[in-house]
Amino acid sequence: MRGLHLTADLHGCRCDMRWLTDAQMLGALCLEAVAAAGLRAVGQLFHAFPATAHGPGGVTVAVLLAESHLCVHTWPELRGVTMDAYVCNVHADHSAAAGALVARLVAAFDPARVERHAMQRGALGEDAVSGL
Repeated sequence: MRGLHLTADLHGCRCDMRWLTDAQMLGALCLEAVAAAGLRAVGQLFHAFPATAHGPGGVTVAVLLAESHLCVHTWPELRGVTMDAYVCNVHADHSAAAGALVARLVAAFDPARVERHAMQRGALGEDAVSGL
C-alpha cells in the first residue's frame, strides 16, 4: 500500500458565506471537484451544525472515494476551513488527482492564507516492516 495524505487549513476565506454554512451546496462542490480530478466517489455524508452564540453553524462534508477519502470542515464564525484528502492504491499513483482536488477546493474558498501539508503513507517496498 502507498498513498498521499494532503491537508490544508484555510484562513480568512473570502468566499460567499453559503460555502461555509450550506452542507448541500458544499457537498455538491466537493462531488464535482472529486469527479473533475478523476477520482470516484462511492459514498457521502453532508452535515450542518446548528448556529451558536458565536455565529452560524459550520458544516462537515465527507466523501468516501474508491481511492480513499475527502473531508472538509468549516468554521464560518472564523471564516476558516480545514480539509484533508487521502488517496492510496497498490497499483496506481493518484497523487496528481489529490493535488488537483485540493487545489480546486482551496480556490473556491478564496482564503487569505493557506497552510498545506503532505505526507507519504504506507510501505514503499515488499521488505518494509511495520514498526507498530
